[in-house]
Amino acid sequence: MSTLGYLAASVPPRLASAGSAVAIPILAVQQMNDVGLGGVLVAVSLGPSVLAAPFVGAVLDRARRPRLLIAGSGLLTAAAFAVAVFLGHIPLPVVLASLVLAGAVAPFYMGGLSSFVADAIPDQRRAFAYDALSYNLSAVAGPALVAVVALFFPAQAALGVLAAAAFFGALGTAAMRLRSHAGAGVSIGRSVLEGLGHILGHRPLAVVTGASTLSQLGQGGLAVAAVALSIERTGAPNDAALLVTSFAIGSLLGALWETVRPTRARPPAVMMAGFFATGLFTIAAALDLGAAWTIIAIGLSGVFTASATTAMLHLRSRLSPSRLRSQVFTVGAGLRTTAFAAGAALAGFTTSLDGALTVAGIGLIWVASAALMTAYPAAANDSEQLPLGSNR
Repeated sequence: MSTLGYLAASVPPRLASAGSAVAIPILAVQQMNDVGLGGVLVAVSLGPSVLAAPFVGAVLDRARRPRLLIAGSGLLTAAAFAVAVFLGHIPLPVVLASLVLAGAVAPFYMGGLSSFVADAIPDQRRAFAYDALSYNLSAVAGPALVAVVALFFPAQAALGVLAAAAFFGALGTAAMRLRSHAGAGVSIGRSVLEGLGHILGHRPLAVVTGASTLSQLGQGGLAVAAVALSIERTGAPNDAALLVTSFAIGSLLGALWETVRPTRARPPAVMMAGFFATGLFTIAAALDLGAAWTIIAIGLSGVFTASATTAMLHLRSRLSPSRLRSQVFTVGAGLRTTAFAAGAALAGFTTSLDGALTVAGIGLIWVASAALMTAYPAAANDSEQLPLGSNR
């Protein structure tokens, strides 16, 4: 499959998921005049993915036609968002149930699809660079699409567009050729326990998972910290959008560069350097040297997240036996999502202290993620694919 084909299949459902976190709160305000309900609905649409991730991974590892399961998850997401469009016109429990369903199937097209990218794109370094690009495109384009549609139409239209995106992404996934991981012979429950045991018990993978999860604690708090910093510096909370946009653009440019010139250094070193550089520039942004300095520093911090993400995806694949690979990806993605949400909550508690200190603290979390990578075994052969039955 071509790289464009992979992006056409992977970006739409991920875009729909990212955009829904913006569209749903707007819809709740417009239809129910309830900001709090919007937060509850977003949490309901994200929360189930963490619990479902190990089971989704186990199912994908055993599936003979994984593309059909991933495509089906896109169709269910489209249907769930289509139902949510009628918030305020149908019973609230129906909307809640549909969003729970959307959250439960999200691991299929998030971490689950990532576990097959090396099958879709032959060059592994470039394959994971394109997967990182897919995530970055989705994170930027989803909210942007909602913002544009919401300027001219009610929020129902924005959510309807996201449902359509998930639908067309499912069609693209159904056309992909994904090789089965061929995991079988044990129950789903035992397979889940074996997968979790591998993530926690295989030291190199445990270090990669821990460091990448910790980094999301920082990234999750960035938007909240940006609001506090903007109020402190300019008195205008809306200026935070410039900082968040700068970070997103930096991440996107970094991801594009990785697809053109993939980093050839050892992936653990790339992860460490990327986390450290992101943390350093985030700390630099906390210095009161003018608005331009803050925007540029935050943008540069975003650039280095792309190489770290690409290296992380590469290591997830290399450090997992084929029969457990989807579990490693779905659980890893679920942990990162949880840490992101926790980071936002943590930043909310600390912003009353000082906006600049909160931003600097977020930078220190990235630096701590880099420090955690020093626990990666120097003798680990991360260029060698683990065999099917390996438990190393």
